[in-house]
Amino acid sequence: MKFSELGLTQDLLTAIEKHGYVEATPIQEKTIPLTMAGKDVIGQAQTGTGKTAAFGLPILEMIDNDNKDVQALVVSPTRELAIQTQEELFKLGRDKHVRVQAVFGGADIRRQINGLNHGAHIVVGTPGRLIDHIRRGTINLSHVKTLVLDEADEMLNMGFLEDIESILKAVPDERQTLLFSATMPAAIKRIGVQFMTNPEHIQIAAKELTTDLVDQYYVRVRDFEKFDVLTRILDVQQPQLAIMFGRTKRRVDELTRGLELRGFNAAGIHGDLTQQKRTQVLKQFKNGEIRILVATDVAARGLDVSGVDYVYNFDIPQDSESYVHRIGRTGRAGAHGTSVTFISNAEMDYLKDIEKLTKKRMQPLKPYTHEEALAGRMSVAAASVDAIVKTTANVADSELVDQLAEKYDARELAAALLGSAANVEEMDAEFKLSHERPLPHKHGGNGGRRGGGNRGRRDGDRRHGNGGGYRGNRGQRERRSYDRGSRTGSGDRSQRGHSGAPRRQSRNFVIKNND
Repeated sequence: MKFSELGLTQDLLTAIEKHGYVEATPIQEKTIPLTMAGKDVIGQAQTGTGKTAAFGLPILEMIDNDNKDVQALVVSPTRELAIQTQEELFKLGRDKHVRVQAVFGGADIRRQINGLNHGAHIVVGTPGRLIDHIRRGTINLSHVKTLVLDEADEMLNMGFLEDIESILKAVPDERQTLLFSATMPAAIKRIGVQFMTNPEHIQIAAKELTTDLVDQYYVRVRDFEKFDVLTRILDVQQPQLAIMFGRTKRRVDELTRGLELRGFNAAGIHGDLTQQKRTQVLKQFKNGEIRILVATDVAARGLDVSGVDYVYNFDIPQDSESYVHRIGRTGRAGAHGTSVTFISNAEMDYLKDIEKLTKKRMQPLKPYTHEEALAGRMSVAAASVDAIVKTTANVADSELVDQLAEKYDARELAAALLGSAANVEEMDAEFKLSHERPLPHKHGGNGGRRGGGNRGRRDGDRRHGNGGGYRGNRGQRERRSYDRGSRTGSGDRSQRGHSGAPRRQSRNFVIKNND
């Protein structure tokens, strides 16, 4: 369906055309008419399917330019996603002169206050910083007509439920609520029941969420061997641009340090980094100055970089939909991509569930030997030797050159030059990752067999992947801490507020683990 068939005004159609959009994506086609009709919508869609425009275009269409009040509020889990959403809404609404303000932790709040004072039709913000503005009285949400909860599953994973409840108290009860989420656990559906009015549930089918352009592999490996196996795979595959996922901030930091130690051009991002550092790393990655970006799921949300040819799941995700979201970083715009997932014997059930969702069987990848890894390094180094020879052939002192030529034969010199260019000594640099808590047994039984057993759920309700576990168990408390950012200065979890309009009925609920 073309955007011109969706009832949008010419200003927005012109902006859409400037963006290069022609036809609406499935999520846009299904949600835009519902949103324009004023209905509450729950949309399941991963990043890259155009969900920002799906909620942004109807909001921009309904903005009253003569009214300087905040008319729409978009809540995002991370700073990067808030910035990206603000930029896209600004571009789409430029011809209509819509003012969009982003508020997030890790940035000067005074500049944000100044922007709010000058008037903003739409505010995009992270939960903690929004709470900060509400408590300070520097934002007025009493005129909000549309509230968007973007990447709702990640906000719950990060422990933002109470913050979201506080924000909901500061917006009018009579409003339109749009909720978008890459995954749809039971906790998300309960939010729809509690905080939304007869929401329409739009779900993009799994075949629309994944792509046939991504070759999917898995490697079975014992935990203490994972890092060595990883670096040998990288030596052989030699990705041009890759994203690697680790489960925790500590894992990301250690992987980055280990990869650098073994000669790989890598950098990591997670919620504890300053906004300036995260922006710098992402810019370097997009420019190709960094070849491997190591990230947590949350930090990579909203990341859209062309040219990513490999995705490495160093830690398999707990829920299958997150896997789909991860591998969606590659195989974009018609380009081919590859994903490699590392799993232990006890994690085979997670692999089975992923295959059930994607309807595509992952192919086993046999770990490469040290000799194969060395050959991979050498093949790449051989290409760089040509450049070294061309740029340095006439620079060296001829007497020293003659001495070396007499001392060594040509084969020895070529081998030394090739070994130096390949940084062979870095291949076996000593490095050991800290042990990470394993994922809970998903279906019990013998996870070592492909298919496993069925002895019952050993960890029962502690499991995250079935929609529970957002409140009250230790595993999730740890997970919530992974990507909040620091409490000092980030603003993403600071000072919960309790002021504003009265709640809708039945908001004092607790998400339990056994649903």
